[in-house]
Amino acid sequence: MKRTICFLLFCVWGLSAGAQMQWNAQWQSYIAEYKDIAIEEMMKHRIPASITLAQGLLESGAGMSELVRKGNNHFGIKCHDWTGARTYRNDDEEGECFRVYRSARESFEDHSRFLLRERYKRLYALATTDYRGWARGLKECGYATDPQYATKLIRLIELYQLYRYDSATGYDHFMARHSGNYPAGTANARLHPIFRYNENYYLRARQGDTFQSIAQEVELSARALARANERDLHEMLAEGDIVYLKKKRRRAERAFKDRPHVVKAGESLYDIAQRYGIRLKSLYQMNGLGEDDQARVGDRLRVY
Repeated sequence: MKRTICFLLFCVWGLSAGAQMQWNAQWQSYIAEYKDIAIEEMMKHRIPASITLAQGLLESGAGMSELVRKGNNHFGIKCHDWTGARTYRNDDEEGECFRVYRSARESFEDHSRFLLRERYKRLYALATTDYRGWARGLKECGYATDPQYATKLIRLIELYQLYRYDSATGYDHFMARHSGNYPAGTANARLHPIFRYNENYYLRARQGDTFQSIAQEVELSARALARANERDLHEMLAEGDIVYLKKKRRRAERAFKDRPHVVKAGESLYDIAQRYGIRLKSLYQMNGLGEDDQARVGDRLRVY
């Protein structure tokens, strides 16, 4: 696909192709916001997360481009073979048609589908950790017309250390091993199913599980796992307990903005915090509660 790097990107960088890139807080925020989606797409389609993030940064000016503002289009993908919503702007030619998405996630998913085309097929012979090979291959396969495209991708990946997300370690490794349905009796059959919720990942404890045993399976620190769930490292886990794999957010998903939680019999404040994937301290603060306060049946608690 032919495209040029728009003037906006050079304004964001303030750099020529050969100049030294500088770290930028806006670009780092973009990475923090979209790295989980990039990892998920890597698990499903074997496209390095570093490449997806670097392309998103480059094509969208870290989410500040007009195409993102008007159509959630993070990769500058045009309307070829597209029947959905569209927007128009000048690019290689005047008034070119670009795809419009309902969300950033939809844009990232369509980017993966776009790279599954025959013209990019040879890239999948490369390891997901070979970001240099992928960057050069994308340029050679005609993804962009900018002669410095591969160099810019590689520099971004190395400046922001995006290659960290390509390694099969931590919760991304766990996601990879849980990406299929395994028949009983296979080596993977006893792995905990993993779920995504409120920009986090979680599993449910089984009988006999401990933070140490789960940490060994998902290749994370047991201490960090306990801390992410606001519990003591040596606490016993009950069957069905929710165990988050990374630190929880301060608020529930936006859908609960005007939907308070009504406390039911047997629920603790901690149970409620785990249910919505939020920090217990945040639940206290949102509702003006003290550390000694208890949940009472019928109470309406803010979770967003």
